Amino acid sequence: MRVAVLSDVHGVLPALEAVLAEPDVAGADLIVLTGDVAAGPMPVQTLDLLVSLGERVRWVAGNADRELVEAAGGKDSPYPSSRWAAGRLRADQVELLAGLPARQVLELGRLGTTLFVHATPRGDEEMILVDSSLERWGEVLAGESAETVVLGHTHMPFVRLADRVLVVNPGSVGMPYGRYGAQWALLDGESGAVTLRCTPLDARRVGERLKAESEFEGIAEWVEEYVSGVYSDAEALRAFAKAEGRG
Repeated sequence: MRVAVLSDVHGVLPALEAVLAEPDVAGADLIVLTGDVAAGPMPVQTLDLLVSLGERVRWVAGNADRELVEAAGGKDSPYPSSRWAAGRLRADQVELLAGLPARQVLELGRLGTTLFVHATPRGDEEMILVDSSLERWGEVLAGESAETVVLGHTHMPFVRLADRVLVVNPGSVGMPYGRYGAQWALLDGESGAVTLRCTPLDARRVGERLKAESEFEGIAEWVEEYVSGVYSDAEALRAFAKAEGRG
């Protein structure tokens, strides 16, 4: 079985469309979404496209998905784009996000029992990074029996071993850190191979389309921050290390 993993789309429809057009995604047996799908500039269209893929898609809830549901129910959000997106979702889309599971488990041949979550198996906001200590990884994975764990949340791709557990982060489709492009991963259960992919995107064209098609009043500033510019992975790692509790 071949599984394409897409994480942190964040409502960036042009990036999602580009990834779905990749032959290895179109030909994958399953697509697993590891959370934070719709919180961004084109939430309604993004969800409609993913729902149209039907049973090929396995969904996992992310913290931004949960926050959209909370905002749709009247809870304030610190993120203007999330407040706006929550107000645009249809009732069926809010219901979809509210019902997403926290995890998915698949048997993937040589990759073994594979657990898919958003941030960590313990929570949808917990920070864990490529350079986190083995002791920290041991705490986060305690009680889990999966041989492979796939997670997102930090928008930076990596593959590493943590005491014999293979850990994969596909990065972010819609809001990548480090370098621009739509990041995703391909898991091949037959061969046991895991490959990190990045679909090239034209930042100017993506930005122009978002400005033309998104009704978010702050779209120009959003594009400037997340499309025209990309946060450095070094900057993100330093900030997330503090959130993880280091130093």
